[in-house]
This record gives sequence, C-alpha cells and structure tokens, in this order.
Amino acid sequence: MTGRRAELFPASGSDARFAGPATGEERLLLTDVLRAQRATLELKCSGLDAELSLRSVEPSTLSLLGIVRHLADVERRWFRRVLARREAPALFSSDAAPDGDFEGAGSDPGAVTAAWEAWRGEVAFAEAFVAASPDLDVEGEDSWRGRVSLRWVLIHMIEEYARHNGHADLLRERIDGAIGI
Repeated sequence: MTGRRAELFPASGSDARFAGPATGEERLLLTDVLRAQRATLELKCSGLDAELSLRSVEPSTLSLLGIVRHLADVERRWFRRVLARREAPALFSSDAAPDGDFEGAGSDPGAVTAAWEAWRGEVAFAEAFVAASPDLDVEGEDSWRGRVSLRWVLIHMIEEYARHNGHADLLRERIDGAIGI
C-alpha cells in the first residue's frame, strides 16, 4: 500500500460522524462529540463478527469485543449507577473478575450479540438521561471520584471513547488491514 495514512480518511466535512456543531450550547457540543465517538466505535467494528474477539498481542486480553463490553459497563456505571443512582451491577465485570469485560470476550455469536445489545441499551439509557437532565450540574456520588457532575461524566466519556477508539484503530488494522475507518 502506498500513500500516507491521512490520505485514507474521508475528505474534510464528508464524514457524517463529525458534521455536528463546533460552536454553541455546551450540552449540545458535549453530546454531539460523544455521539461521534460512539459512532466511531461502531464503525471500527463494522463488518466483523467472531473476529471481534481476536486479541491484540500476548499477554494482553484487549480485543474489539472486549472494548464494546468494557464501554457498556462504563456507560452503565456513570449514567445508570452514579448519576441516576440506580442499583445496576456491571454486566461483564465484577469484584471477583474485574477484567471480565475483556477476559470473557469470547468469539461465539451469542457473546457478540449480547455485547452489542448491552452496549446499545446502555447508550440509549445514557442519551435519555442526559436529555431529561435539567442541566449539566446534575451530580452523583462515585466511589472513585467522589462527587461528579453530568458535565464531568460527559467529558470523561469522550476521553474514554477516544482512548479506546485509538486501541480499536490498531486492533482493526491487525484483523483485516483496514485503516482510516
């Protein structure tokens, strides 16, 4: 393959993921950037099934499916448990298996389907919660960070997705050579 990686990305403005506003109201900007990061994860995983469970390199348990499972648990933690104050145990990890989101990411079709259903369910809950919140100053209590606001959670989620989408770039390239998606 010849050319630069940057040439493999769509021309400026042609990618609908990033067509949202770049100025304006804070909630709209934060939710739009988070929406774009979520869409990027889906795009990085598109067209794959069992391959989603392929690990990066030994001894790492990092896989695209593990990232989907991890982000389902992260969405659940911050929006459902911390901000909405609901009893909702993690879906893929636990105190006994803190890395269960990655280590348990098997290749069977049921595991892939379950991970996507869980992730989409948690994203839908988060989107509804944010839309119904009176402002970004809604707060929750977290065992790790202490008191957090919806504003902080949105910023943290953008950072979380951006980090894992970088991992997804490398994982996808290792699986089938696809870059720039």
